[in-house]
Amino acid sequence: MTFSKQIMDWMEQSEERIEDRLKAVDKLIDANQWKVIQAFQKHKVSDYHFASSTGYGYNDRGREVLDLVYADVFGAEAALVRPHFASGTHTIGTALFGVLRPGDRLLYITGKPYDTLHKVIGTAGDGRGSLGDWGVEYGEVPLAEGGRPDWAGIEANITANTKVIGIQRSRGYDWRPSFSIEQIGEMVRFVKKLKSDVIVFVDNCYGEFTEAAEPTEVGVDLIAGSLIKNPGGGIAPSGGYIAGKQEYVDLAAYRLTAPGIGGEVGAMLGATRSMYQGLFLAPHLVGQAVKGSIFASAMFEELGFETHPRWQDPRTDLIQAIRFTGPEHLIAFVQGIQKAAAVDSHVVPEPWDMPGYEHPVIMAAGTFIQGGSLELSADAPIREPYIAYMQGGLTYAHVKFGVLTAIQHLVDRKLLNIL
Repeated sequence: MTFSKQIMDWMEQSEERIEDRLKAVDKLIDANQWKVIQAFQKHKVSDYHFASSTGYGYNDRGREVLDLVYADVFGAEAALVRPHFASGTHTIGTALFGVLRPGDRLLYITGKPYDTLHKVIGTAGDGRGSLGDWGVEYGEVPLAEGGRPDWAGIEANITANTKVIGIQRSRGYDWRPSFSIEQIGEMVRFVKKLKSDVIVFVDNCYGEFTEAAEPTEVGVDLIAGSLIKNPGGGIAPSGGYIAGKQEYVDLAAYRLTAPGIGGEVGAMLGATRSMYQGLFLAPHLVGQAVKGSIFASAMFEELGFETHPRWQDPRTDLIQAIRFTGPEHLIAFVQGIQKAAAVDSHVVPEPWDMPGYEHPVIMAAGTFIQGGSLELSADAPIREPYIAYMQGGLTYAHVKFGVLTAIQHLVDRKLLNIL
């Protein structure tokens, strides 16, 4: 790929501008890497823990120790880490179905959750087996101006049957900040003061290792995430994790398998080593992706685009949002990211009606793990405002290459004039 001299000059200027931010990310990588290593050491991880299991998977010590390591890394009482989770949505759904019962109420206090959860929540009598179909009530409190929690709205919406408070850490498909661990802790204290027995659940997707602590370390009762995002380290072939208080993790395990069986079964089918190694690599690779998002923000700001977060802002998830002026620019950007992939760079993504989404979606996903969004990827719903969401990058160098390729593609398509 040949980049114009102007683009290369902007790259050098951007990297000079963000140098201090990149150094701060390196310090975060060290802190999280050491935390993970110490958890491995505490539980005496050895090569025999990587052995596969079949059938019921009884007494799979590698699986049992992996749960213990995850619990320690996330500052939780217990964890459930399995390749059997098909996606982040499946993992979150399992956690919610585990702790909610007919007549209970789920209240999201960070506005409308990510698109794929809408059908999990569902409505009464929808016939899909959703939470609503099982008699679970649902409510949400829109965020206040600036993406802050609406404290008065939260207080007004917590009722006697509110069983679970839902928090989405990442921005999802919204033009808002992701929530920091400090902010999540503030939300926990607020809702627990209003209703001490409420269960606080956090969708932790895209947030793992972007800060030095995790939500379960500030009072959150239950978290869930996907292994083909941050904690899988670009190596785990599939799966998800649930962590938190022992009683709630157990309930989620009963939902994943069957009551009375829970986490005692589940053959790992050769995935165990990659899940351990992926977790080991995750702090470093998440840091690489965060550096790439900072660089992308700086470059597109230089070109006059609005970005969120801006390059100098704190980062609490992987996602970099870039606002475009129309669908043509949005589509060309995503196609440019695909052109920079090591896998399927020859494929041209187009918008399509993807299952679980309410609008046509375009996705750049030239990844080694299908849908692996710790790898460089980008997606966007084709709707106003025209915002692309870029995430991931196993190496900072790859993210830079992707950003430069996307910019050059916009120029070549005569959608961007950089003269």
